[in-house]
Amino acid sequence: MDAKVKKQKKHQQKHSGPKAEKKKAKKQEGSIEEDERKRNPKAFSVQSAVRMAKTFHRAQDIKAKKHHIPVVDRTPLEPPPVVIVVVGPPKVGKSTLIRCLIKNFTRQKLGDICGPVTIVSGKKRRLTFMECNNDINTMIDLAKVADLVLMLIDASFGFEMETFEFLNICQVHGFPRIMGVLTHLDSFKNNKSLRKTKKTLKHRFWTEVYQGAKLFYLSGMVYGEYQTQEVKNLGRFISVMKFRPLVWQTSHPYLLVDRMEDLTDPEQVRTDPKCDRTVSLYGYLRGAHLKNKSQVHIPGVGDFQVGDVGFLSDPCPLPDAQKKRALNEKERLLYAPMGGVGGLVYDKDAVYIDLPASHVNQLQEEARPTTELVQSLIDAHSTLDTKMAASKVSLFTGSATLEPSHISQHTREKEILEEQSVWDPTTNRERRKVIFTQEEEDVSEEDDSEGSDQADDEGDVECEETAAGGAPPQKKQKLEAERGRTGSCAELPAFADSEDELEMSEEEEEAGTSGDSGHSSEEEEDEESEDELTDEGEEELGKQHSERESEEDQEEGALRWKEGLQQKAAEAFLRQQEAAPNLRKLVYGSVVEVTESEEEEEELGGLFRVSRPQKSKKLQANALDCSRFHADTRHDWDVQEVLDSIRDCFVTGKWEEGQDAATLLKQDEEMYGDFEDLETGEVHVSQPQDTQDDDDDDDGDEEPQVKMDNEEVQKNKRLEKKRRLKERFNSEYDDGDATYFDDLKEELQKQAELNRATFGDMDDESRVQYEGFRPGMYIRMEIGSLPCEFVTNFDARYPIILGGLGSSEGNLGYLQMRLKKHRWYERILKTKDPLIFSLGWRRFQTIPLFHMEDHNGRHRLLKYTPQHMHCGASIWGPITPQGSGFLAVQSVTGTKASFRIAATGVILDLDKSVTIVKKLKLIGYPFKIFKNTCFVKGMFNTVLEVAKFEGASVRTVSGIRGQIKKALSSPAGAFRATFEDRLLMSDIVFLRSWYPVSVPQLYNPVTSLLLPAGQKDSWSGMRTLGQLKHDLGIRNKPNPDSLYKPVVRAPRRFNPLHIPKELQKALPFKSKPKQQQPKGKTPRDLQRPSVIREPHERKVAALLHALSTVHNYKRKNAHKVQHAKHKEFLQQKEKNEEAKLKRQREAKKKLYRVMGQKDQKKQRSSLKGASSDL
Repeated sequence: MDAKVKKQKKHQQKHSGPKAEKKKAKKQEGSIEEDERKRNPKAFSVQSAVRMAKTFHRAQDIKAKKHHIPVVDRTPLEPPPVVIVVVGPPKVGKSTLIRCLIKNFTRQKLGDICGPVTIVSGKKRRLTFMECNNDINTMIDLAKVADLVLMLIDASFGFEMETFEFLNICQVHGFPRIMGVLTHLDSFKNNKSLRKTKKTLKHRFWTEVYQGAKLFYLSGMVYGEYQTQEVKNLGRFISVMKFRPLVWQTSHPYLLVDRMEDLTDPEQVRTDPKCDRTVSLYGYLRGAHLKNKSQVHIPGVGDFQVGDVGFLSDPCPLPDAQKKRALNEKERLLYAPMGGVGGLVYDKDAVYIDLPASHVNQLQEEARPTTELVQSLIDAHSTLDTKMAASKVSLFTGSATLEPSHISQHTREKEILEEQSVWDPTTNRERRKVIFTQEEEDVSEEDDSEGSDQADDEGDVECEETAAGGAPPQKKQKLEAERGRTGSCAELPAFADSEDELEMSEEEEEAGTSGDSGHSSEEEEDEESEDELTDEGEEELGKQHSERESEEDQEEGALRWKEGLQQKAAEAFLRQQEAAPNLRKLVYGSVVEVTESEEEEEELGGLFRVSRPQKSKKLQANALDCSRFHADTRHDWDVQEVLDSIRDCFVTGKWEEGQDAATLLKQDEEMYGDFEDLETGEVHVSQPQDTQDDDDDDDGDEEPQVKMDNEEVQKNKRLEKKRRLKERFNSEYDDGDATYFDDLKEELQKQAELNRATFGDMDDESRVQYEGFRPGMYIRMEIGSLPCEFVTNFDARYPIILGGLGSSEGNLGYLQMRLKKHRWYERILKTKDPLIFSLGWRRFQTIPLFHMEDHNGRHRLLKYTPQHMHCGASIWGPITPQGSGFLAVQSVTGTKASFRIAATGVILDLDKSVTIVKKLKLIGYPFKIFKNTCFVKGMFNTVLEVAKFEGASVRTVSGIRGQIKKALSSPAGAFRATFEDRLLMSDIVFLRSWYPVSVPQLYNPVTSLLLPAGQKDSWSGMRTLGQLKHDLGIRNKPNPDSLYKPVVRAPRRFNPLHIPKELQKALPFKSKPKQQQPKGKTPRDLQRPSVIREPHERKVAALLHALSTVHNYKRKNAHKVQHAKHKEFLQQKEKNEEAKLKRQREAKKKLYRVMGQKDQKKQRSSLKGASSDL
């Protein structure tokens, strides 16, 4: 085999080519840089302290951002499957992706994804896939239990509203790991638009989740499935992903139900179909530990008390811990009870799935005939006698088949051959009579009656007992002759009575053993032990026979049964133990012996198989039959070695360091020394070491050993003390790079190890009694008094979640919360409009009151939520721990085009300490006025109301402030008040007060799972006032005073200003009123008469008007021509100016060039002169 294995070719380093040159250059650059650093270290030192500080701060910020608050790792050794929720709008490819992932992990195809699907994805990880439909109730429930969310996005359409709704739900209830998956990328025909769309969607996804969130691209489909390599990459990311524990999930036990079973009595259901049901729900426990008889909440149903909880064997177990890279076909398990995978077999404790035989190895099926036997027993249509009569069996491969007639004939032949033995007509069996004395026959009959009743009833031949110790010595040769002539007596029964006899090996049958079936490796040892036992029995029987004959001759009339009674009892007990029934065989129906051989299973004759169970701890513990006493396990207590083996079990033996008796006695003697007995007066003196050595030789022999042990113990103590001191010194003065964060992580790691080690050695039954059911167990939870609609309207596509409740979470009370209307929700929220809250595990409808806290601590009622601010809210609902997030929607019925999440927030307080008040204005009218005192009526109705508000401040509309003094006798409700100024009868007095508002006690759980199939997304609760008026067609009748009317204002007439004469005299002239004469009619002499022209004058005026018109026209045209000429002149002038400037610039350049050349000549000449002087 080793010669056939092809050796791997060694990797050869490249010595030439671009890759080798690149490596050489890299090495050379590194060496050059190191040389430069050594040669000129200052050049590589810090040039700018500020830049260095910024770089260091940035590096520390990046490092600190990676830190999370460490928490205690409470994940069990076998964690529950990771819940993967596939979310997305309809027709985006959710079911196809789940089917592809299941095919990638388990090599199996699923037709319909219905309910949770659990698979084994690796050696230490299992996955549970759950598809989330478009119902907002399902989205809310699955967001609370999801560990990983695969968010599918249709790239050809873009983001849809369901995606953002689910993201906001996750943000409220604890953000799980989210991975985006882009589908429908094959609809893009242009690569440029594809890249642009990918980039846009990626950055928008990062904005909603976090920067750098993983986004996968599924480019297209092949034969209705996504490409294998892309699905494999996605599966690899899922398999290695790490999850951070969420607060709500780790503090509450919960169950994602993968199987439901109705346990109600069918007769009760028949008589009353509407009766409450008792249901058992199955699933993996997640989160915290679950106690029995606790309270749970089923979202969509309600709160219930757990009737009974029990853990079952894992239906989808992890593979055994082996060092291998991949799972084999047997370990790629798939568990989907609601999905109809294969044939399901239910019982009370477990569920079995008949997987298709395509992936099961044919050799494994042939190696397990017991499976076929069990299957044939299940499918039996006739009685066992009929089958036995018509059955044919071939014991070995290629041998002739045996029929019942042949076997019966063969049995009769054996009976004819054994006719020499005695036939017992009472029991219809032949028996070999053993010749004993009268007393020994009585003893043997008693033993047979006690230990061999079962064998006598079945009619078996007791060959082994007879051969081992029941036959006399003189019949041994005859017995062997009969056995050689007739074959083994174990071949007598035609068909075995149990599976143990079917599994008996060929060698055991030849040896004649009628005991339990075992392994073939132990057969030779069994035969040798039988031979030895036979020889010993013959010798003992011969001695007993001779002794008894001599005793008969000497003591014929005495009580001879008392002689050798101990030996007889021992022999009888051994015979009884060997003939005792196998209790394990009676209870379990099979006998399994565990050996240490690791050989493969052997098959005998193509029919029988040697049983070799796996060597697990449970099998080894159960393999020992404690009901049997084996003779070879006896000990000879006269041997010194046997006594030494149990010496340390007693007080005088060698114990541990702090428990050894000799060491403790010596310490007591050294500590207390001499003492005096006060009762007797006797003085006890401790003996010195020399005296003790002289007095007792044995003590002298043991003392050096004890002394050496003490010295070694003291030395170990000193070394341990030094080590502890060194560790303490290092921890105080030599911390290194250890930080508080590292110390905290180490402390929490130690706590996690301690938690695992506390109950690690206990079995599950005992452990459950102490700590409850731990996460990762597959449990069965029985719940009573469930509504019948839960069973009749059950739909596996909607998840069933059992959320465990805390000690006080089952009670109702007042909750104070901080709430903010979602910025994407179109309408503002109104106080006392019913809202559906998702809080904790629950979804319920209640009536909130919105309020705002003023600067003086008053909580003022708000009629509507503020637009972009938080406000307080008070509701009546289930008690939930502080800091829990919640969200609110106005309706869960169907889907809407707009955003459905109305508000989000967090729980602040759990009591009724907050008093919400609203503003109340009471209006009154004065009916008597006495300077600053006024009598007001119409504000109150009784004297008692006035007395309650005595001293309250009031105001008028005009702003005059006052105070209520005392009530008046009449009219009722009138009072006397004082004001800052005198009031008018037209003034209105009002009182500003605050009225406490009570929170409505409404708690209406959303029971969406009780609705019929197809209508689970149409739950409707209490309607708002606006919806009621709209549905009933009620229109508000407006208040006539509130309607807009045209404003008609009469013109105001002001009286003339009257200034007294004395004041006029004192005013300056500018401010004095002037005495102006009123304007009258113009006198006739001042009026100018109208001129009436003659006809000739009119003609002359017309001619002049025509001439002036012509003149004006000519002048206007001339002005236009002159303006055009002037414009052309200006343009020409501008051109000339530009040309002039250009000529000037050219001249300046020439001039400067000449001047520069002259300067250069001068410089060169001056330099030449300076050099000549030198």
